[in-house]
Amino acid sequence: MPETNPTQLLIARRVPQAVAARAVSEFRAYVTESDMDAWSVVDFCKKHDVRAVLIGKKSGLQEDHIAALPSTVKIIANASAGVDHMNVSYAREKGIVVTNAPDALTECTADFAMLLVLAACRRASEYEKIMRRGWGKSFGMTEMLGTRVNGKTLGIVGFGRIGRAVARRAQGFGMRVVYTDIQRASPSSENGATFFPNLGEMLPHCQVLSLHVPGGGLPLMTQKEFGLLPKGAVFVNAARGALVDEDALYDALTSGHLFSAGLDVYRNEPNVDARFASLENVFLTPHMASATVETRDQMGFTALDNVAAILDGRQALNPV
Repeated sequence: MPETNPTQLLIARRVPQAVAARAVSEFRAYVTESDMDAWSVVDFCKKHDVRAVLIGKKSGLQEDHIAALPSTVKIIANASAGVDHMNVSYAREKGIVVTNAPDALTECTADFAMLLVLAACRRASEYEKIMRRGWGKSFGMTEMLGTRVNGKTLGIVGFGRIGRAVARRAQGFGMRVVYTDIQRASPSSENGATFFPNLGEMLPHCQVLSLHVPGGGLPLMTQKEFGLLPKGAVFVNAARGALVDEDALYDALTSGHLFSAGLDVYRNEPNVDARFASLENVFLTPHMASATVETRDQMGFTALDNVAAILDGRQALNPV
């Protein structure tokens, strides 16, 4: 006999308690206790005729997975901004709506990017290690010096929601902001930032560089691009590890061309290139830019809002 209260939604990744509670109440959702892989998602959907799926990186659905989904699935919701873990175009071909949560992460990611800028410029990793070892030695006027943030020029690659939010914060620290993107932003969105039509033209002007574009394809930052930065520049990445040739970054850091780096993302997550952990001039965090209670709740709620819209026969709020 058919289920009297069929599951409408599969939550295939771990989500905050508040998000899980709403999903169960509103959609009779099945909420996994550990992140599911893609084929487990497909198998569950076939067995339970679910209409919506909320996935994560581990359950990223590629073409073969999407082709195997039952026709009941109407939406694949992402609780993050990025969708590089799935085949969006093929899902569209199959008539499945794909959504993301582009606004939920903006402010916290911008906060975190500034944390990386400040920590890399002011040698936060080194200072913290000194204190945990017990300090015990005063430093003189010429020792353990960082580089000042105020007055520096920050280059932003990608002037979307997050890039613009970082620019506002940087201007609050007295930084000059330059940026590059596919097209120039409106004067009101620029808020005094200077546009460069391509990355190569902008890099020589960047004393600090921060990436805010999607990953995928060839690395954006290679030996050539790092070489275009002025000597003593600081590099920050809270976007995607795939944007960076890590051999080139390591060489730039060890040669002294870069003063330091602040990194939250890596090419082979979660198995980070151990060379970076050995460098004193790198501030490292484990892909945590959105990791606040408020943001993670909002990410989940945004995904559920999109599910509700599709299942009610309305347009998705955040279609990809």
